[in-house]
Amino acid sequence: MVNWTAVVVGFVVEVVVGTIGLAVPVVGQLTAAVVGGFVAGYMVGGGLGNGAWHGLLAGALGGLVIALVVGLFGSAVLTAVGGPGGTAFGLGLTALAVVIWFVVSIPSALGGALGAAVA
Repeated sequence: MVNWTAVVVGFVVEVVVGTIGLAVPVVGQLTAAVVGGFVAGYMVGGGLGNGAWHGLLAGALGGLVIALVVGLFGSAVLTAVGGPGGTAFGLGLTALAVVIWFVVSIPSALGGALGAAVA
């Protein structure tokens, strides 16, 4: 069963550390994903698989927020500026955001497994 408290806490940690990590572009965001996943995995414990699953969910929640913001606002702006061509480009941008959503979840899963191992 999913411990949603751990997932939400891991997500909040990712947002806070990610906001601070904006000062160091790639490393800051990667660190945020691993730390948020670690917190979620540590909170649930119960083995590597359980920790990885909760870390993955925390990272996926963060990635979903990013994908929705980029997709919705990006598509709206590109449609307003570029007409039908902007709409197609906006849909491509949304697809790219979904791919990033999945990629962001991988370091969180690794952090979750590590957190569960420590717990």
